[in-house]
Parts: sequence; C-alpha cells; structure tokens
Amino acid sequence: MESSIPTFHHSIWRRNRTIRSETMMSFEKQILTLCCLSLLWLGWPTYAEPQETALRERYFQEGEKALAEKRLADAAKAYEKLSRLDSKTAEVQAKLGLIYYQQGRFAEAVPVFRQALKLKPGLSNVDILLAMCHSELGHYAEALPGLEKGFQRPPDADVRRSIGLQLQRSYVGLQHHHQAAEVALELSRLYPEDPEVLYHAGRLYGDFAYMSMRKLSQVAPDSVWMHQAAGEAHESQGHYDLAIGEYRKVLAMDPGRPGIHFRLGRVLLARPQGARSQDEALKEFAQELQFDPTNAAAAYEAGEIHRKIGQLDNAQNYFRIAVEEYPDFEEARIGLGRVLIALKQPEKAFPHLEKAISLNPENEVSHYQLSLAYKALANTPGQQKELAEFQRLRTEKSRRREAAPFRPLEVTKQELDSEPTQ
Repeated sequence: MESSIPTFHHSIWRRNRTIRSETMMSFEKQILTLCCLSLLWLGWPTYAEPQETALRERYFQEGEKALAEKRLADAAKAYEKLSRLDSKTAEVQAKLGLIYYQQGRFAEAVPVFRQALKLKPGLSNVDILLAMCHSELGHYAEALPGLEKGFQRPPDADVRRSIGLQLQRSYVGLQHHHQAAEVALELSRLYPEDPEVLYHAGRLYGDFAYMSMRKLSQVAPDSVWMHQAAGEAHESQGHYDLAIGEYRKVLAMDPGRPGIHFRLGRVLLARPQGARSQDEALKEFAQELQFDPTNAAAAYEAGEIHRKIGQLDNAQNYFRIAVEEYPDFEEARIGLGRVLIALKQPEKAFPHLEKAISLNPENEVSHYQLSLAYKALANTPGQQKELAEFQRLRTEKSRRREAAPFRPLEVTKQELDSEPTQ
C-alpha cells in the first residue's frame, strides 16, 4: 500500500509554483514549434461567407501579431473570437489552448485541448500539453498517461526536461515515490547542471530518506540500524554527545559492527575537548582497524593524529596502509608526502604529492608541500613554480565562497600547519 504520510516535499509541489513559472519561461519559446500549429493552418472552409472569412482572417492575423509581440491577453481575445466563428477546426482550438497554457489559465486550457483532440485525435503533442495542464491543476492521475508518453518519446531534449519535472511532480502528488525517484535520477543524468532539476531532485531525495527513516523507527525502533541512523543524524547536526551515545548503543548490540568505531573517532575529533578527545579518537581508529584492517579512512585518521603530535614513524605506517588500500586517497597521499619531507626523504615524497595533484589540481596544500620537497632538494625553479601555483589557488579560494557540503566531511582535510614562508 502506498504511504499516506504527508510530506514537506509534497507540500512544496502543491504550494510553490516555481516549476510552472520556470518551465513556462523556458517552454514559451519552444511551444509554437512543439505544437506546429501555425504550420498546420489549413485555410477556411470554402462554404464560409466572404464576410465571415474576412473576420476569421482578421482575428487570425490579430492573434498571430499579438503572439509575436508577446501580448498574450490580446492573443487570447483574438483566438477566442476566432474559436467562436470556427469551432470545428482543431488547430484553432489547440492554438487557443496553447495561449491559455502560456497565460497559466490551465483550467480553461483543459476543455479547449480536449476539444482539439476530439476534432483531430492525432494532433501533434496536444496530449502532452493537456497532461501538463492536468499536472498544474493537481489532477495527477489524469496527467500521468500523457506525461509518461511524452517523457519516453519527447519532441526534443528541452521539452523532455519540462515534461520530466511535471511527471516527477505528478508521481509525488500520487505518492508514487519510487517512480518519482526514478524520474529524478534520469533527469539528473540528462541535465546534471540544471539548477531546477537539482533542486527538485534534492527535495525528493530528502523526503524519501525521511520517510524511510520514519518507517524504520516504526518497524524497528530499538534495532541496531535505528541507533546507527540516529547517531549519523546527530553527528550531521553537530550534536556530538548524542551521536556518541547512539554509536555506543550500536556497539553494545553488535561489538564488531564495521565502521562504528571509525564514526566514533570522527565524532570525538569533532568535539572541542582537546588532547583527551584526540587520544580517545586514536583508540577508536585502532579498534576499527582491528576489526577491518582494510579501512583506509581509519588508517588515515590515525596517521594524521600521529603526524600532528610528531610521531612520524607511526604516521608513516598508517598513511602507507591508507594509500595501499585506496591508491586514489588524495588526503592520505598528501599526509604521507608531508611525513616523508619531515623525515628528510623528500625524493620519496614526490610520487605521492604528484599523485595527489593529479587527483585534485585545485588543492593548494599539495602544491605547497611539493614546493617544500623541491626546496629540500635545492630545486629553486621547481619550488618557485609550485609556490606560484599555491599562491594563485589560495588567492582564488579566498575570493570565492565555497559551497557548504551536504554532509560532514568523511575524513580530516589536510591543511597548512602554519602560515607558509616563501
């Protein structure tokens, strides 16, 4: 049975008309082409009186001129008059429905589109426009057939985007959340940098996650999964003591559960408790590695703690474990490079720092550490080159405001220990 839980995302679709206005703005320029109505003009019936034919031609020209000048109200008036004179021509009805759609007069557009399809069932794309009107009016069941057809066989890529957003909206309105998620995934694949697509996908995923967690709390309120989910939620909100309590409950129920000692260590590091928290965190990372020696993140965190307290040999060992288990681990590569420089082995640091830069050329820390390796080898041109790149990246970073992450960082980021010297 479909869930009947009212959700915030559902209310957003019902109250917020952003999708309609933005869709119409992008759709307005395409809509005449999509329907091909102007090109389908068939002329007036030969039995019409000359005066009547002249009126029809007059209203047609007035309507087309108003549309070209984006005077939709005047275009609607002209086509309303034309529709009364010629109620049997499907193209006239469809054009009037199109104008109503562009005006946001969806309730008035529906019967006009229906009449157009009754007169000519195969009229191009009118069924899609009718479905989009139903979606705007909240008639989601009526909207689905046309939207599903249009999304699978769209007139073009831009129109598919608009149809897809309406289809996602209709699925949400009917609480068919799995289908809505499938459409959101497909839209995100097709339009990976479209802000409206990303916004609605994000709202949907968040709503879906909320419903899943709510269901979990109902069917298994004291399960290990519920405590782990609660711990992760508290951690993401910065409620570190509550998160620690939940993670400890998980371990009490399942002492060898993978990843929980690592999460505990991360939370302990996040608390502003100083050296004691650091020592406790190190114990948790060590325990994680006992249960799972391949956990590169735990090895990295242990290595970073040892590096910061000056235990360089221990740090090197842990960093090596991290990069062996996960060769593309950027932060671990930088950490290992830093330790090798500090151990007076700069030539061994090069491959790790260069690998880090290949993984992320925009990280100023790796460029600065590479400049130190060049300096240790008395390679002044190399040092100056990397310092210049470091300064460029640092200046650029300070000028832009970095986007806040959607989740807490999974590992400690490599940062400069102090203000760099030239």
